[in-house]
Amino acid sequence: MLLACKKCRREGEKLSLKGERCLSTKCAMNKRPYAPGDHGQGFHGKMSEYGKQLREKQKAKKIYNISESHLRKYASEAERIPGIKTENLMRLVETRIDNIVYRLGFAVSRSSARQMVSHGGFKINGQRVTISSYQLKIADVIEPMRPARFKDLSLNPSITWLEADTKKLSGKVKHFPVRDEIDTPVNENLIIEFYSR
Repeated sequence: MLLACKKCRREGEKLSLKGERCLSTKCAMNKRPYAPGDHGQGFHGKMSEYGKQLREKQKAKKIYNISESHLRKYASEAERIPGIKTENLMRLVETRIDNIVYRLGFAVSRSSARQMVSHGGFKINGQRVTISSYQLKIADVIEPMRPARFKDLSLNPSITWLEADTKKLSGKVKHFPVRDEIDTPVNENLIIEFYSR
């Protein structure tokens, strides 16, 4: 059993951690749509408010493939930046380079996007970047170091806050995303509440 499949089962929904596998019949959520472990099918009773916040925080970490310290830092930063805290949090996780590589369609999952970035596969504004948590800003241009590897790729044009150029195999941040432009199934209010305790 793949670790990613166990993560989906723990949260009780498909998190698309393995790309195409999650859409196929091989997905563990189709065969065993309950939590992993000996007591996965047991009754756990009503979840407390803290439990809901914790599960939502864990789900966000798994979806974006980020550590506890990174998510805590983003939640803290979201409170300092002017604007709505919850939108700030989503903006910070969405504008990471590994997430943008995934959103544009260079990688089938965020974990493979992270690996591509850490191996020096992409550059921002002509400069090679190997830090997967690197934050992109408005007008930043991202492109692969070796475009020939992606010659048959059609970039994803459906992400409204990114400009995908399939001919040049590059992407550009048009503006910071607002919540309506992000399809991630998380309740960021619960995450902010968790870290505000």
